[in-house]
Amino acid sequence: MVQPQHELIPTRATLIQRLKNWQDQASWQDFFDTYWKLIFTVAIHAGLTEAEAQDVVQETMLSVARHMPSFTYNRVQGSFKTWLLNMTRWRIRDQIRRRESLAERRIFCEETATGTRMVDKVADPSTEDLDAVWEAQWEQNLLEAAIANIKRSVDPQKYQIFDLYVKKEWAAEKVAEAFGITVTQVYLAKHRISKMIKEEVKRLTEEVT
Repeated sequence: MVQPQHELIPTRATLIQRLKNWQDQASWQDFFDTYWKLIFTVAIHAGLTEAEAQDVVQETMLSVARHMPSFTYNRVQGSFKTWLLNMTRWRIRDQIRRRESLAERRIFCEETATGTRMVDKVADPSTEDLDAVWEAQWEQNLLEAAIANIKRSVDPQKYQIFDLYVKKEWAAEKVAEAFGITVTQVYLAKHRISKMIKEEVKRLTEEVT
């Protein structure tokens, strides 16, 4: 029997509260799995290398861990989304400073084919452009989290029908034949799960923004 979604999937706000316990490894792993790609993608957009972006992910996670005991989740005072963006932005700045310091110590500038210094290729992490990237990636992150939550909370066969028809773009007739059901049932599964995902995105948005 499928458990009710509110019992099966902890809310993001609940997860944030549980992070105050440093020993709760499961919650920290959940947090990392949920947000690492968001942080990594924004760091790459800021002009960092993959290795530097990985460092930003790790250092942001450590910074969150250090600040979490005193962090109070209050949407009136400021959203978690903005707080995490600021944490990420500061770690990106740290990487930029390290790169510049290394260049100075070596007394040379790493040149590109056009003669542009590598340090100059890094975007200012305080720009509106970075805010826009964060916003877009945050929305994508919420969608992926919502889909994962719904996948775990609905009948596996119904989700597979939805996945084949919507995500893998099989023809409705082909999906119906594969599962021995009617085309109408395929459309119904698609409608119901799409609605659930939309509602889950709204729920997650209200909890952490």
